[in-house]
Amino acid sequence: MAQDGRSGRLRAFIGSFTAAGGPGLVTADVAPDGGALTLGVAVNDVRDPSYLVLSPDGGTLYAVSEIAEGAVAAYRVDGERPALAGAPVPVDGSGPTHLGLYAGHVLTANYGCGSVTAVPLRPDGTLAAKPSGRLQHTGSGPHDRRQRGPHAHQVQADPSGRWAVSVDLGTDSVRVCTLADGAPALHREFALRPGSGPRHLAFHPDGAYAYVVNELTPTVTVCRWDPEAGSLRPLTEVPVLPGAPAGDAYPSGIVVSPDGRFVWTATRGEDVLSVLAVEGDGLRLIGTVPCAGRWPRALAEQDGFLYTANERSGDVAWFAVDEATGLPRYDGAVRVPAASCVVFG
Repeated sequence: MAQDGRSGRLRAFIGSFTAAGGPGLVTADVAPDGGALTLGVAVNDVRDPSYLVLSPDGGTLYAVSEIAEGAVAAYRVDGERPALAGAPVPVDGSGPTHLGLYAGHVLTANYGCGSVTAVPLRPDGTLAAKPSGRLQHTGSGPHDRRQRGPHAHQVQADPSGRWAVSVDLGTDSVRVCTLADGAPALHREFALRPGSGPRHLAFHPDGAYAYVVNELTPTVTVCRWDPEAGSLRPLTEVPVLPGAPAGDAYPSGIVVSPDGRFVWTATRGEDVLSVLAVEGDGLRLIGTVPCAGRWPRALAEQDGFLYTANERSGDVAWFAVDEATGLPRYDGAVRVPAASCVVFG
């Protein structure tokens, strides 16, 4: 977890939608013996900081601004109150929903226009004044309303650090990229099942598998990952719900346990967390538990606890995980209106 060098405190950082009444970026102390959160300060100088990523040294936090014109911001977080480290940088893309660190750059996944933008990092961790390049996705899918064009939803480095991987809900595909003269450059695009609507991807700790949670169908696609070739091969698709949903069911977050034995997902509408056991080239659904709120937009794991950012009920809940079964047990929550993301160092 993020650690304040002055006091040794463990900290978490929570993003929220200011347009929906959220407080912006919120800090929280983390109880070292139980995972409970105690809210600290909130800063609202960036609109809709919906997704966050912390620098490896824990001193700088990067946030997307999920607005029509799209931006990314950097905060210094080594003090009590997060402080903007320069003005937010436009990303030349609309509605960025996710960001990741790769090869000395911040990459943003721009959902609205379906692109990935690269912004260079200066040696001190602050952002360059403008992007160094952008990769525009192309394509569509069979879902009439949600897949008329590309919608990049997530971007991150693979465990080897050689590749950047972007997940596109609109094109039912995952793109593997590198950087060429500071611009994201396509290596290969890998197709998933038409209409599945892939949202986020999480790698197994051994680096040999990737699990893609699908938003338009409540499933996870299990893939083989070859870091030498930068190649993704879909193997099987597994449901995250025990039966047909009663109403809306839109999976959001996905996390793999540090020991590689379990995969957890969150599903909005059904408002549940699902537990899947890793079994060779596949997954087996163990069960589901309530997310202790409404519309779990993001899911995170830290030190044997799961955390959900429940957007519509406006809270962040935490769950102790049973080591034997992987099943989460509700342990507590804090109030954060329009919560969208929680991250740890």
